[in-house]
Amino acid sequence: MPGYRDLSVWNLSMDLAHDIYLLTDNFPKREVYSLTDQIRRSVVSIPSNMAEGHERDTTKDYLRFISVSRGSLGELDAQLQFAVRLHYVDQAKFENLRERINHVSRMLKNLQKSLRRKLNE
Repeated sequence: MPGYRDLSVWNLSMDLAHDIYLLTDNFPKREVYSLTDQIRRSVVSIPSNMAEGHERDTTKDYLRFISVSRGSLGELDAQLQFAVRLHYVDQAKFENLRERINHVSRMLKNLQKSLRRKLNE
């Protein structure tokens, strides 16, 4: 199994995290300890859990952490939808981010399938 830094999905999630951090820099300062913080925690959780799961001792653990990453993607999507409602993010920007979130989600799902096959061998 390649290192987590070699995985396209990890690199794409790092790019997503970077872009989300830049996006939330423009949120109102009153959101620093609420929505901004929550969004940032969600997006950083995605590559962090991939890395942590990869470094665990078992494939079963890795699968669990990939599942957590997918859950964080769902959180991120919901939080960004709320940011659109508050007019912190425009709809076009949200649609672009949502496509990227969905792409990372599909890649993680494929990684899960691959890990499950490995687990069942």
